[in-house]
Amino acid sequence: MDNKLLKYFSGIMPLSEEESAAIAETMCIQKYKKGSILLKEGQISTEAYFVLEGCVRQYFLVDGEEKTTNFFTEEQWVISINSFSQNSPSTHFMVCCTDTVLVVGNREKEEDLYKRFPKLETVSRKVMEKVFAEQQELMSSYTTDTPEQRYVRLLNSRPELFQTIPQYQIASYIGVKPESLSRIRKRIAQNEQNKNY
Repeated sequence: MDNKLLKYFSGIMPLSEEESAAIAETMCIQKYKKGSILLKEGQISTEAYFVLEGCVRQYFLVDGEEKTTNFFTEEQWVISINSFSQNSPSTHFMVCCTDTVLVVGNREKEEDLYKRFPKLETVSRKVMEKVFAEQQELMSSYTTDTPEQRYVRLLNSRPELFQTIPQYQIASYIGVKPESLSRIRKRIAQNEQNKNY
């Protein structure tokens, strides 16, 4: 299972056997039950996670209502970028939507690896750039796409989410109420039917 992380790193930059072994030995794999909270609003994030199995949801509390802003699934990083890199209190929550298996990394272990293998700092920087680019793309889709476009994009790019995530959380993610999501789904189904005639 830990091969997934090594494979991910190798895809960014080839690793020597020594580097791979050092990453493998500092790797801490944890299992979390559905509903486990990884980070609360106001906490300072000291850990970064890599999803081996399961799904983690990021949400904000706005006037007592949960606003889902991201789902992290297999081979994605769960990092509260501002809180983790700037040591500032988190503005959101991270919670496991399903039973989840994560690689847990912390800053101390990271720094120790960088001292021994300076190249890994470059790999880490590239990972952060990738994560940051994904976040930027997500933010811009909120500005430019309609809820229906966001729904279709999610359906096409991450169909597995629809097997595990409750409809109200998907509605929150695309920025509508659950009843509006039902209308969007009906409209899409209707269009598909019309296409097939």
